[in-house]
Amino acid sequence: QVQLVESGGGLVQPGGSLRLSCAVSGINLRMYDMTWYRQAPGSEREWVAFITKGGLTSYVDSVRGRFAISRDDTKNTVSLQMNSLKPEDTAVYYCNKRWVPTAWGQGTQVTGAE
Repeated sequence: QVQLVESGGGLVQPGGSLRLSCAVSGINLRMYDMTWYRQAPGSEREWVAFITKGGLTSYVDSVRGRFAISRDDTKNTVSLQMNSLKPEDTAVYYCNKRWVPTAWGQGTQVTGAE
């Protein structure tokens, strides 16, 4: 059974930074593309970044240049470095497999407060 545990969220001022971590268990992480998603209140969940099993990355336009996704397969973790945070980044952030998501973790709250 795949388990996903997100952590690292918090409250930051606009312009601040956070680093999110996703601990993955139940699979060999090396075999999977991974995606960070976020869901703001009243909105659908959207993808913000993914990283392929080979380390190639892609970002939604609104975060490109500010966020950086990375992976450490030896530690079974996927990270999201978030810089220059904006109020619009406020959401619950989730990680999951890219192509066939498993059950969702609890997510971690990110608040870029004014």
